[in-house]
Amino acid sequence: MLKKLANNVYYMPHYSETDRPTLGLICGETYSLVVDSGNSPAHASDFLNLAGEKVRSPIKFVVITHWHWDHIFGMKTMNLLAISHEETKKKIDDLKNVKWDDASLDARVETGEEIEFCRDMIKREMPTRDDLELQAPDLSFQTKMEIDLGGITCVVEHVGGVHAQDSSIIYVPEEKIVFLGDCIYQDFYSGEWSYDKKELDILLKKIKKYDADWYVTGHQSPKTREEMNGFFDELTSIGEMVGDEVSLEKAVAIFNAVRGKKSNEEQLEYIQNFVSGNQKKEK
Repeated sequence: MLKKLANNVYYMPHYSETDRPTLGLICGETYSLVVDSGNSPAHASDFLNLAGEKVRSPIKFVVITHWHWDHIFGMKTMNLLAISHEETKKKIDDLKNVKWDDASLDARVETGEEIEFCRDMIKREMPTRDDLELQAPDLSFQTKMEIDLGGITCVVEHVGGVHAQDSSIIYVPEEKIVFLGDCIYQDFYSGEWSYDKKELDILLKKIKKYDADWYVTGHQSPKTREEMNGFFDELTSIGEMVGDEVSLEKAVAIFNAVRGKKSNEEQLEYIQNFVSGNQKKEK
């Protein structure tokens, strides 16, 4: 279903069973805009059918937050004016020459070009991919652009981050909502899932400059300002405690000593993420 987040903003929740990310709908008086195109033609069609019941203006644009498969495979089906950062466009242009049949996917996992999780989710979402055709964005930008939908503005800015260096966010100032895509997530394409403390600090400064009441992420429920700031503070704090440590055992001991109690499962995961990031820098 499509859920209402504000008077002019809706979202289709993520679906973890097949790794469908959250898709957004921003409605202006003149045009409407979609955030990300979905992880399959079926996902895109499901979204457009629901969006058609909500919009008061023609859906003209789709903004792609980054190049990962689950955000781009529905682009051709949406058949909208597609916009992305220039690096996103380059990545998708390259992917247009990639084969997506089972054998090709399995081969790329073996060589490390693809990860098992994505391979398995692609197969689950799309058992057959004979008709899958990728489409690159029509327009691209370098740093930032604004789109006037008629009474509603979309500020699209490239912010980067370790999850995907091409990541962009979409800010709707009239509704104080930010669509973050996956930019706050870990790097999971280069070995162990990881965070880089320096990269995270740069990313969070870019995000926090926007006055937002709601944050919409790619694979979680929307978070309030208080919830997201709490997450940012916890992540930053853990990164600072880990510092340059490359030993998980020592990093956990530091955390436990500072907090005066053992880390929970989520905190342990983040500690491991920062340790893994430090280990990658040493190689």
